[in-house]
Amino acid sequence: MITSSNLRYHELICLNVKIVNSKIESLVGSKGKVVLETKNMIYFNNGRRNLAAPKAACTFEFTLPSGQLTELPGSLILGRPEVRLLRLR
Repeated sequence: MITSSNLRYHELICLNVKIVNSKIESLVGSKGKVVLETKNMIYFNNGRRNLAAPKAACTFEFTLPSGQLTELPGSLILGRPEVRLLRLR
């Protein structure tokens, strides 16, 4: 089960996301559904097109399946998604 405390170790694809803070001013306020995640980027669809946001430059607000909103700095989710689980050790 995804919670705010373990979100950084989970798959982010299909979660709704909003960029609440960014070094790139034009991204602030952008929101949509995560469609792809790479080592350094999150790609999301805003209903019209896919947008890309660098993890290191943004703070994200994710909507968990339970409906809870969780803010997460991109620096905590840097790296390949499949490797994040290894950080638990």
